[in-house]
Amino acid sequence: MKLTVAQKIIKEHLVTGTMEKGTEIGLRIDQTLTQDSTGTMAYLQFEAMDVDRVKTKKSVAYIDHNMLQAGPENADDHAYIQTVAKKHGIYFSKPGNGICHQVHLERFSVPGQTLIGSDSHTPTCGGIGMLSIGAGGLDVAVAMAGGEYFITMPSMVKVELKGKLKPGVSAKDIILEVLRNFTVKGGVNKIFEYCGEGVKSLSVPDRATITNMGAELGATTSIFPSDENTRAFLKAQGREDVFMELSADEGAEYDEELVINLDELEPLIACPHSPDSVVKVAEVAGKKVNQVAIGSCTNSSLTDMMKVAKILEGKTVAEDVSLVISPGSKQVLNMLAENGALAKLVAAGARILESGCGPCIGMGQAPKTDAVSLRTFNRNFKGRSGTVSADVYLVSPEVAAVAAITGVITDPREYITDFSDIAIPEKYTVNDNLVVSPAEDGSSVEVVRGPNIKPFPKGGALAENLVGKVLIKVEDNITTDHIMPSNAKLLPYRSNIPYLADHCLVPCDPDFPSRAKENGGGVIVAGTNYGQGSSREHAALAPLYLGVRAVVAKSFARIHRQNLINNGIVPLVFKNEADYDTIDLLDELEVANVKGQISGSSLVLVNKTKGLEYEMEIDLTERQQKMLEAGGLLNLMKESNK
Repeated sequence: MKLTVAQKIIKEHLVTGTMEKGTEIGLRIDQTLTQDSTGTMAYLQFEAMDVDRVKTKKSVAYIDHNMLQAGPENADDHAYIQTVAKKHGIYFSKPGNGICHQVHLERFSVPGQTLIGSDSHTPTCGGIGMLSIGAGGLDVAVAMAGGEYFITMPSMVKVELKGKLKPGVSAKDIILEVLRNFTVKGGVNKIFEYCGEGVKSLSVPDRATITNMGAELGATTSIFPSDENTRAFLKAQGREDVFMELSADEGAEYDEELVINLDELEPLIACPHSPDSVVKVAEVAGKKVNQVAIGSCTNSSLTDMMKVAKILEGKTVAEDVSLVISPGSKQVLNMLAENGALAKLVAAGARILESGCGPCIGMGQAPKTDAVSLRTFNRNFKGRSGTVSADVYLVSPEVAAVAAITGVITDPREYITDFSDIAIPEKYTVNDNLVVSPAEDGSSVEVVRGPNIKPFPKGGALAENLVGKVLIKVEDNITTDHIMPSNAKLLPYRSNIPYLADHCLVPCDPDFPSRAKENGGGVIVAGTNYGQGSSREHAALAPLYLGVRAVVAKSFARIHRQNLINNGIVPLVFKNEADYDTIDLLDELEVANVKGQISGSSLVLVNKTKGLEYEMEIDLTERQQKMLEAGGLLNLMKESNK
């Protein structure tokens, strides 16, 4: 059988199942990563497994999200993560070392290996030929404990790149073009694999931009071959020893194909409020801009920053524009300082933020009321910036930098002629002094737990009948930012589910938490693609704490559906989407003999209030059935270990 790049890695790491599309497979995981927004919960769950030391080849805990320390909560969480990492064999990347995906790409990624991370943008490392997948924190904890990671065997999408990008057009425009074609829900249970002559002109940072934002497709992951460009990047990082060549077999079969002619591609922009709302920059040119933010795990590499510095050199940021820049890692910031580019950025009027996620997750730099904000980020969900009334556009660093000077959205090709002098350096500045190694013997390491760290909720065994009132009814494309908001006020409480639960789904309905408590829990009803966006497990844990027993939706995002199952919440899909329209708030729904019914591919949901019956798809594997019956993955593991 002729194999794709992804299939070769899957075959090498397959533990259970067969490589049959649509069936469940279990993979051996080489590496894991966490960040501080999701990490505390992942490590609390890992501790509950009573495993002394991680079983992976390398696991890294990053601090890059909760960086503002307005009170003790974030610093307490950092101390917990650092000490639990020291004790259990996990490398710890201190605050200031950089964004997890950028640092992992630079210092730890290995072509041909597997990586899962408790962040949806973990596919970034697919840019180096690594099978990198975003997952819930509990799945990451299980992998650290030596368990398999289970996914549906994905279908393969071939994205053939022809030609070469013209000046002013960048890798960001490639992924925006893919999103324009496939939409935010078009990649579920698919791997996007890039190939063709055009790949050779893309550096590893270019490729990582594409695989990073591929998460917005809802895809399992995205991946590039490992070739001479990969070797050059690893050599410059002092890691050429981990290089391996990896490409698809000639004649490998794909389920879908998309061809992009790079020399015909124009600068693109994602309009509010979705990453797939893509048009040509020329179509919105002239719109006044109030804020420009450059950075995030999508576009914060050294080459991105050097392009921005070149555009800004000798210029001044427009008087009505606030420009903020977040270098992706300490390595990037250090090299910008060494080569003089940092001085050019500051001289032009840019405000330099620390190397972290920052504005991308609403952690500072919220735009003004009704602002237009251009960002080189990967998400522009309404309110994610911290300002509900702001219009956020997603663009390349070139578009962002030019707009910062002109004060309006501008086609950068009018200002850019050549970037040929900006390339991967022969040698990156390597200084890993903000990466703390684990203890050789962690038995004497004391784990520090601040008062904000509370036990996580656990599901109970599935009752004979599932009964509950509809606590909320929401529309299509509800994100995990809607379900469990992530902002500067709430992020410090990521370790405190009881506190967070009072904010669950409040952007959709301020009364949801109180209604859930008054009714002793119940059911959520949703439209298509429910739970898209971040992998945050809190979007399952907070509803669980509030007593949610099931979510009934037209369709689910991949990671969120698994997070629900992992925590004992039943995910049901309408077989007839029109049934959604017949359900109202506080209708009482019931699945009788739920244990018996979830063993099939469909079941009957009864609307007791209206006297209606709905056929629902459930489609669980045997392992997932057992998980739900036990009330979640941790409960199942404990039962298995008895």
